[in-house]
Amino acid sequence: MTGYLTTHVLDTARGCPAEGIRIALYKVSGNSHRKIAETVTNADGRTDAPILPAEAFETGTYELVFFAGDYLRATGQAEGEILFLDEVPIRFGMSDPQAHYHVPLLLSPFGMSTYRGS
Repeated sequence: MTGYLTTHVLDTARGCPAEGIRIALYKVSGNSHRKIAETVTNADGRTDAPILPAEAFETGTYELVFFAGDYLRATGQAEGEILFLDEVPIRFGMSDPQAHYHVPLLLSPFGMSTYRGS
C-alpha cells in the first residue's frame, strides 16, 4: 500500500457537510509553496478522489488551503469584504510513505478545527 491524502469539510454551524468549498494543496519547502492540486468538495463535503493520490504521494510538509469565505458568503453565514475566516490554511507533515492521511476541517463562521482523521 502506498500513502495518500484525503480531506473533507463539515459545517458545524449548520450541522451538515460543506458542499462547494474550493481546496488547494501545496507542497511546502522552506519559504516555497508549490501548488500540486486543486479541487472542490461534493455534496458529502468530501472530494471525489484523494486530493493527493497514491501515485503522486511523497512524504514532506504540505498545506491545504480551504477557501471558506466564498462558502460562508454563499450560505448566508457571513457577509462583507473582510471576514473573520476567509482562506483557512492547515500546514501538516506526512512522514509515513505507506499511510493514509486524512485532514478534515470543521468549520463555522467564527471558528475552525482540524485533526488527523482516519
